Amino acid sequence: MLVRRLCPGVLVLCLGAVLARTLATSLGVNHLLFAIALGFLAANLVGIPIRLAPGIATHNLWLAAGIVLMGASITVETAFEVGVPVFVLLLAAVGTSLVGVELLARNVFGLPARFGSLLAAGASICGVSAIVGVAGAIRAREEHIAYAAATVLLFDAITIVVYPLIGDLLGLSGRVFGIWAGLSMFSTGPVVAVGFAHSELAGQWATVTKLSRNALIGVVVLGYASHYARHEGGGRPSLRTLWDEFPTFVLGFLVLALVASLGVFSPAQQRSIENAYDWLFVLAFVGLGTEIRLADLRTTGVTPAIVVLVAFLATSAITLTALLILF
Repeated sequence: MLVRRLCPGVLVLCLGAVLARTLATSLGVNHLLFAIALGFLAANLVGIPIRLAPGIATHNLWLAAGIVLMGASITVETAFEVGVPVFVLLLAAVGTSLVGVELLARNVFGLPARFGSLLAAGASICGVSAIVGVAGAIRAREEHIAYAAATVLLFDAITIVVYPLIGDLLGLSGRVFGIWAGLSMFSTGPVVAVGFAHSELAGQWATVTKLSRNALIGVVVLGYASHYARHEGGGRPSLRTLWDEFPTFVLGFLVLALVASLGVFSPAQQRSIENAYDWLFVLAFVGLGTEIRLADLRTTGVTPAIVVLVAFLATSAITLTALLILF
């Protein structure tokens, strides 16, 4: 029964992926960004039929599967090549975004505390996923969840277009561009997309950096739950909360990276795995494009967008400057 519900939408994703790769090759454009554009146009010009929605919604699963397989292309030595400086920069970027959005939302623009917390989580960790995780821990209002998610999606849509342009304009290396995208952009899908749109190296660094940032989601959720439990009678935090919000596909990525470090995969197997995760990414990004709805973006209002914009510009500028100095 479940398979029957999912099949039509998954089939559409597959057809969209084939179409995206074929047309992108013919037009000479990046196939991952083209896949997002294709999904966006389908959702906003044609609309997604209800019977296709469950299958198309599986795009997050394909993205997670692709990220896990990508672990086979990255050895432990590569992942730790830049070591402590990037890790410190990652913590600084998360802290700057989190504290910056909180201060602006509460003290400058007078937004409700829980609404500000949702915006801060989305901007600092991993977009909508972080918003949903924190919302459950602090018992946020549904309309605030919707507004925060729409604000994050607005920035996802903009950065997907703007970041590759900036990367080309400044002539950023693959490593610098990938780490910068992983440190400053919001959601995992767009980060992976713009990384691989720049280069294979940038895509790998963007993914590794973003996964490291995503891994902090459990800590942030637990922190917010503790804060609201102490001050406003929110939900009680627990280790179960930490595990529930942890992006478990990160573990699969790390396991495969460890296996690759042992030299288990032959060059031919490496190429097959790379081809497999590239197809999974195209499949996922067609679905990701359908999540960017113009109607939803129009409802965000100006204030939440301004709050996030100020913190985002600060984080983006600081991290890029630091990376250019480091590398």
